[in-house]
Amino acid sequence: MSTPQTDLAIASSGLIKNFGRTQAVRGIDLEVPAGVVYGVLGPNGAGKTTAVRMLSTLLRPDGGEATVFGHDIVREAAAVRARVSLTGQYASIDEDLTGTENLVLLGRLLGHRKPGARRRAGELLEAFGLTEAADRQVKNYSGGMRRRIDIAASIITTPDLLFLDEPTTGLDPRSRNQVWEIVRIIVAQGTTVLLTTQYLDEADQLASRIAVIDRGRVIADGTPGELKSSVGSGSLHIRLHSAAQRPEAQRLLTRTLGVEVQLDPEPVGLTARLRAGESDAGAAEQASRSLHELAAAGIAVDNFSLGQPSLDEVFLTLTDHPANPDEQEVAA
Repeated sequence: MSTPQTDLAIASSGLIKNFGRTQAVRGIDLEVPAGVVYGVLGPNGAGKTTAVRMLSTLLRPDGGEATVFGHDIVREAAAVRARVSLTGQYASIDEDLTGTENLVLLGRLLGHRKPGARRRAGELLEAFGLTEAADRQVKNYSGGMRRRIDIAASIITTPDLLFLDEPTTGLDPRSRNQVWEIVRIIVAQGTTVLLTTQYLDEADQLASRIAVIDRGRVIADGTPGELKSSVGSGSLHIRLHSAAQRPEAQRLLTRTLGVEVQLDPEPVGLTARLRAGESDAGAAEQASRSLHELAAAGIAVDNFSLGQPSLDEVFLTLTDHPANPDEQEVAA
């Protein structure tokens, strides 16, 4: 079978998946360039995992169409599978086997002779910082080590496209950073990565482009900077010296900035999300003007910060509802 020539790793149009009366994916359109990390951002239940399972040929779509490197995911499923690998949200390796045993077993199943499988296992264990744990059962690995061995298992044979479905959920910051570095190395070696995540900072760290999915649809697409600027230049957080002055400070800031000023749980704190479309310099000018007005009114400020929008701020603006981490996605 000839290999279609395309600059896109993934192209989907109107992709739909139903589970009974529940429409988990309601028409997803994606264009994922080859050779990059493409982030798919959204809360639990948004349809991210269902979309990945369709694109990786594990689920058959109920509508729409999609190709992976030019191969149709339904009519040419075998050709798609030959070029992709998937690391899901939970470790898919045998916890009663050692790290080495897992990788050698998978290498043999993928067609390597035993010496080649052992050599490849050793290379991956060293690259992922697992050499010292190579002869330990995986059930004794930490959460971060489990994710690393799972990703290693996905690239025994280097795929053209790697699906990473929420690879850092539940990991501590150090383990998350280790996984991020692994992803960067994989992409530098030529593999395209489609990364699903609930975390804006993760997508910001890794992805050159991000699709935001909510309730089974793509509601926004762009670079991390474009998405942030679409919901505002950032948030101005102010901590007053006196809680008694907070009502007056809220009124003054609302008038000065022309935006809603929220009261923080802390009795001396206020937060204002700055207007969309402002440049970084414009946001800084707004913050400076606000502080000047507070000082002129005799309202003492202990400290302040101007930060980028959080995931909740981005999602709230795009969807009119906050991200709900407790909502569960329908599974097949």
